[in-house]
Parts: sequence; structure tokens; C-alpha cells
Amino acid sequence: MLNLIWALLMVVSVLAAVIQLAMGRTEAVNELMGAFFSSAENAVKIAIGLAGLLCAWLGICRIMEESGIMSRIAGLLTPLFRVIMPEIPPGHPALGSVTMNLSANMLGLDNAATPLGIRAMKDLQSLNSTPDTATNAQIMFLVLNTSSVCLFPVTVFLYRAQMGAAAPADVFVPMLLATTASTVAGFLVTALVQRIPLLRLPVLLWGVVLLSLAGGVAAWGMWAGAALSEQSSLVANLVLLLLVGGILLWALIRGVKPFEVFIQGAREGFATALEILPFLVAMLVAVGMFRASGALDMILDGVRWAVSLVAGDVRFVDALPVAAVKPLSGSGARAMMIDVMETFGADSFQGRLASVMQGSTETTFYVMAVYFGSVGISRVRHAVACGLTADAVAAAASVFFAWCFFG
Repeated sequence: MLNLIWALLMVVSVLAAVIQLAMGRTEAVNELMGAFFSSAENAVKIAIGLAGLLCAWLGICRIMEESGIMSRIAGLLTPLFRVIMPEIPPGHPALGSVTMNLSANMLGLDNAATPLGIRAMKDLQSLNSTPDTATNAQIMFLVLNTSSVCLFPVTVFLYRAQMGAAAPADVFVPMLLATTASTVAGFLVTALVQRIPLLRLPVLLWGVVLLSLAGGVAAWGMWAGAALSEQSSLVANLVLLLLVGGILLWALIRGVKPFEVFIQGAREGFATALEILPFLVAMLVAVGMFRASGALDMILDGVRWAVSLVAGDVRFVDALPVAAVKPLSGSGARAMMIDVMETFGADSFQGRLASVMQGSTETTFYVMAVYFGSVGISRVRHAVACGLTADAVAAAASVFFAWCFFG
């Protein structure tokens, strides 16, 4: 499926540019080729930036392995993963690395989440008997990653503050509800495709834990009010610092040589960055051309026209570019969100909805290119369909909860 999607993005982009050229807009061709070259250049810059982060976090992960932390985490989560990822043996390191990645995503720690996710995908790949094809466990992990609940969407708050929002964190509760809906939908559709039995005690217990955690954070968000943005940033960074400090302290107690072990893990970072680069270039070039070609604008204009025919509330259409671009490009969606807030105001319905959409889900195709690319997977099976289903639910839930909270 990924082969088809990638080719369609490129072909549709070229056709859109040809249509614009036929209509007299000659600069469309130059813009498309400019996007081709600039996207390839950006992919290299991203890979170089990732190399340092990969070295740091893969070094920390190696310390966790040597000190026994990973095996302890794996032991705690074995009952749950035995149900949702049955091909992972009890106590396997993948259980710990998957948990670390999902936890980093929930805390909004983007810089930490990506290297941890790559490590988790590598651990899962060690169980893969067909290295070029994604396993059920890898697909479940990817979908949970791209749709995972983000408890502290600090970056969205910061952008809203910069754009002059009176209460930058007023979108927190609808955003939390939307991202929870996305995670539940992504998990359920993947479980349905993989025929995972869900009416099992470990799944039900962890479901209750997740919903309780989201509900507790939502209550805290309503109580904190305007101070939420600052408090959430402090909590997320404090958790990260305590985690790293605790890992190093435990390693010393267990007699592990943390510096030497860190260096061993960090050596994997540069090699992993090089493995990712071709996949990243391919995906970002296709996405960049699709955005620059005007094809996305044509689709959104069609949606706006269709909604206006039934005399519905068309305000949500102005924020749809964020939801449409988010699966393709995180930076592109961020630019769309800022554009919506500049056009309509940060405290307008459209501005708030764009913020909720930005924080409700992850960048599906980027994450897929990085994570699957790091282990050489080219056949992704049902990963795209399940990931995009979660993205669609996130967009619909964002609109619904924005109407509920902001009218």
C-alpha cells in the first residue's frame, strides 16, 4: 500500500501542476520543483539532527538494559502484551522499549520519543522472520505511537501564546478528549484486523488505567486554568530529568559502568540515522510536492463547496488543512495551524479547532518512514489503513469537541 500511496502523491502533484500551467499559472512548475529539492534537503537536515538524539537516547537505553530496568518493565507488562502482541515472548526487551516510547509520547517529549521508538522498532524487528514485512506487533506499536494520548501538548500552548491567545491552554481538555478518541479508535481497528480478543482482563484493566489517567489530567487541566501551560511544561521536563537521574543511579547501584555502556549504545545512533535517510527523503519529497502542487487546496475547496450545499456550519473547513496535512508533515501542519490563527485569530473557533487538531494525533507517514525505515521494512501491510483511520477519528473528534466547548 505504501508503494501505491507514495506514487499517487507524486503523480497527483505533477497533474495538479500541469492543470495550473494550462490555466496560465506558470510559476506552479517552478514551485513544484522547488519543493522537490528543498524537501530532499530538509530530509538530510532532519536525519543529521536525529543522529545526536539517537546517540543520546540509545546510550540511555543500553544502560537500562545492562542495569536490568528493561527486564523489570517487561515483566510488569507481560500480561497485557501477551494479549495485544502475542508474538513477543515474555520478558523480551521489546516490551520495555515499547513502554518507554509510549510513555515519552504521553508526556509530550518529542525529542525523547523518536529515538526510543526507533529502539523499540529494532527490538521488535529482532523477532521478525520476514525482515522486509511489518509484523502484527510492529503495526500495533506504530498505530499506538501515531495515535498515542499526549497528556502535555506544551508546544501547542506555546504557539497559541505567541499568537496572542488570551488563555493559551483553553484547548487542553477538548484536545485530550480528541487524542484519547484517536488512540482508542486506532487500537480497536488494529485489534479488529489482527483478530485480537479484547474482552480479556489485562486489556480491560489497562483500558481503565488509561481512561482514568486521561480523566485525572483533564480534571487537573480544568483546575489549573491559565497556569496549565507552565505547569505541564515543568512536569514533563521534571519527569524526564528524574527518569535519567534514576536510571544512572540504579546503574551505579547495580555495578554497571554507565559511561562505557552509554558509549556502546550511542554508537548505534549514527548507523541508524543513515538507515533512515533514504526512507525519509522519499516520503518528505512526496509530501512536499503534494503540498506545493495545490492539490490539497483543490480538495479542501471541494469539501467547502460540498458542506455549503447542505447549509451546514462551514467554519470547521477553515481548520481542515491542519488535519489534512498532519498525517503527512508535522511541520506542515504546524504552519497550517499558525496560518489559521493569523487569519481568524487565536481565540476564534477556527483558531481553537486548528490547535485541537494539531495536538490530537501524530504524523503518521513521517513516523512510518522513520520507524519502518530504521529496520528496512518496505511492506507495511495494514499499517497505513489503521493509522489513517485513527487520524480520521482524531479530526472528527476535534470538530465535535470544539463545537461542544467553543460553539
